[in-house]
Amino acid sequence: FLSIPSKQLAVRSLAVFDKMMHRIAVAVARKAVPVASVYAGRSGLRGALRTLHTGNVFRDITRQVRSQQRRSAPFAARFFSSDGDIVTMNVPQMGDSIEEGTVVEWVKKPGDWVHVDDIIVLVETDKVVVEVRADNAGKIVTTHAEEDDTVEVGAPLLDIEIGTPPEGSTEAAAEAPAEPEKKAEEATPAPSPPKEEKAAPKAAPKAAPKADTTASAAAVDDGDASTLASHRVEERVKMTRMRKTIANNLKHAQNTAAMLTTFNEVDMSALIELRKTHKDAFEEKHGQKLGFMSPFMKACGLALQEVPAVNSQLDENDNIVYRNYSDISVAVATPTGLVMPVIRDCHTSSLASMEASLGDLASRARSRDIAMEEMQGGTFSISNGGIFGSLMGTPILFAPQTAILGMHATKMRAVVDKVTGEVVAKPMMYLALTYDHRLIDGREAVTFLCSVRD
Repeated sequence: FLSIPSKQLAVRSLAVFDKMMHRIAVAVARKAVPVASVYAGRSGLRGALRTLHTGNVFRDITRQVRSQQRRSAPFAARFFSSDGDIVTMNVPQMGDSIEEGTVVEWVKKPGDWVHVDDIIVLVETDKVVVEVRADNAGKIVTTHAEEDDTVEVGAPLLDIEIGTPPEGSTEAAAEAPAEPEKKAEEATPAPSPPKEEKAAPKAAPKAAPKADTTASAAAVDDGDASTLASHRVEERVKMTRMRKTIANNLKHAQNTAAMLTTFNEVDMSALIELRKTHKDAFEEKHGQKLGFMSPFMKACGLALQEVPAVNSQLDENDNIVYRNYSDISVAVATPTGLVMPVIRDCHTSSLASMEASLGDLASRARSRDIAMEEMQGGTFSISNGGIFGSLMGTPILFAPQTAILGMHATKMRAVVDKVTGEVVAKPMMYLALTYDHRLIDGREAVTFLCSVRD
């Protein structure tokens, strides 16, 4: 497309390309059955569904469409706009079913110059904080929302005057606040400090009675009590959109599912010894440290294939959906709340690939650089409270999933050795499986947990 010499032909090609992408988007919205058939060279609904089921075509096409939605508009704007034109940036698509967000912070202000892909504003959705980046280089003219305002997807967000940022504009903007201070210091006459010193005593008597009144009122009973009372502070902070969503989802799961938790314990001696023996060679070969999460993800991925009921869920029509793949959501604590990035195909992935995926997703989740697609589609969840010292707990379901594994701290405990019958100290961990009793029976839940343990 970029090699087309004729501008007229390029414009026509862009229009055709937009129509094609619109048709693909519509097909994806309709479960992508027609696209899957063409994509895989299969005909018929059964072949299309098989393709979607085995080849993850729906996920691939969805990612391509979202990527094109993010890129086509900026490209068109750059193609048809010239210096001096004012272009309106709208609130971008921020994920499936996300219709609005809250403006958290304007990183750039009106009058600031921006380069392409510079972060302009942070918008918080129900699951992540989205970094809205500049589609074009230029100067920000005006913004259409204030911080803490709710903005809808597709609504005008800001106006940019197209242009080339002057050299050093970014550095100048960073140093700008310091310049007024320097000018103020230079402009201040020498006699001014004595004036401030004289003014201070006049203001002091006005504030003194308030302090004395408070102190005397608090010191009626005890002098020490007044000191303690002065440090008792209450602060009310508005609940973030993400925290509200987490609260609503957890309460919905509690009100909807018939949750039950079963427990077991696992001897960590063999896993600790395996890690001790191979950690150096593992890191040298794969460039990743061997932790405890990847063996548990692998064990759960295989156990989900053995007990399909634990890997199922109810759809909106009360049909039970079974999967032949294990995509596991892993709880990651971030400064803005708990997020659940998904590690795909844990039943077939190697420990090294899972460690790499988890490390990458967790790091980007904490830096607010994770995509919405990377936190959707999980079939099972793992929460490791042991890293914070939890000895035992009952995790709550991550709807619409029907089961979640809770890992806990490894502690040395006295246990009976199965071979010798002697009481010995071993590193033991409690495991908890919370499951939806509407779909999963006790036999299946215990079988799954014992499989993970073994």
